[in-house]
Amino acid sequence: MPSPTVKDVMNPKVVVAKPQATVKEAAEIMSMFRIGCLIVVEDEKVVGIVTESDIIGKIVAKKKDPDRVVLEEIMSKNVIFTSPNESIDEAAEKMVANKIKRLPVLEDGKIVGIITATDLISYEPKIIETLSELFSIKTQIGRTIAG
Repeated sequence: MPSPTVKDVMNPKVVVAKPQATVKEAAEIMSMFRIGCLIVVEDEKVVGIVTESDIIGKIVAKKKDPDRVVLEEIMSKNVIFTSPNESIDEAAEKMVANKIKRLPVLEDGKIVGIITATDLISYEPKIIETLSELFSIKTQIGRTIAG
């Protein structure tokens, strides 16, 4: 069985925003879609990422006006990303190494999905379930031969 890749687990529906969008607009979009981040794009190119933590730490905690601050001012610009063909193990290692919970998925420089720590956690039981079925079959065969 081939190792699962990012494309097997990623969410292809990515919510994006322009760098000029206000933080209030971003928060409303994130709330409406019940998501923890927005990918910031300009001319179809990923230029940043804004997370709930960015909004809390850089706006709310500092009592800045979310109507007056734009995403370009608070977004993380050095976006760590993955590709659809990277293994989920490599994606998980990248998240841990960079202390991030979300990885945009890029193909030919364009956003094609997003993978989160939650996606990886929810996928893992499927792997365990598949392997347990494999071991169950081997155990049955082993008992028949030995018995």
